[in-house]
Amino acid sequence: MGETELFLTIILFNIFFVFFIVAVMVYIKKYKQRKVEYLSEIQIKNEIHQRELLATQLEIQQSTMQQIGRELHDNIGQKLTLVSLYTQQLLYENRVPEVSERIDQVSQIINQSLQDLRSLSKTLTDDNISQKEITTLIQEEVDNINALKKCDIYFEHDTENLDLDFVHKNVLLRITQEFIQNSIKHSQCKSIFIKLNTSEENLWELNIKDDGVGFDTSKTLSNGIGLTNMKNRAKIIGAEFSFMSEANSGTYLNISFKNQP
Repeated sequence: MGETELFLTIILFNIFFVFFIVAVMVYIKKYKQRKVEYLSEIQIKNEIHQRELLATQLEIQQSTMQQIGRELHDNIGQKLTLVSLYTQQLLYENRVPEVSERIDQVSQIINQSLQDLRSLSKTLTDDNISQKEITTLIQEEVDNINALKKCDIYFEHDTENLDLDFVHKNVLLRITQEFIQNSIKHSQCKSIFIKLNTSEENLWELNIKDDGVGFDTSKTLSNGIGLTNMKNRAKIIGAEFSFMSEANSGTYLNISFKNQP
């Protein structure tokens, strides 16, 4: 073999070697890319599964509450009604004033307990969330709190009919209730502002803000049960959750549900 042929052989070998190295690098890059895509797909599937699991748990919880409410009404409620009738009969038949007074007191306690039980049963069995719009549900909650005169709550919305299923309405209502209760208990707020808006970018967006003392979120984020509950509820429906608070600047919450691309 001449020098020219040897030189060409070396050049061809180097070219093939370079192609081999490039091919290996391309393969490794694509392998890593496919691995990232696979892990991302697994993560997305896990998140979807987790949301479906939480939503199922929520529906089971609601069904259980309804069953408890029916049992209270049909079983314990009937027994209390019977006891109330017995006390009324005793009150009618008794002729001793002192005893009649005691029987009347017992009768009043039983009747009040029966009213409380009926109210609780109605709350548990009434499919209030499914039958009403989310704006109505939030407004009712606002009216109930304002009636206590502990804090002024203002609710604004740009739509009357927001097409939401039971799970979405339940999540928004419970988060709103959680925020209001936490603000009244801990923030010393005078006012709470709630806005529920719709837009082209988002299906809906819920903003809640109070004018309370605020707090250091770095000391609460990992331990706050109320905040954790709100974040977990937002995950159920795949909504974006944002929470901010600063000392003497109040607390702000934003939940948005965006159109999926």
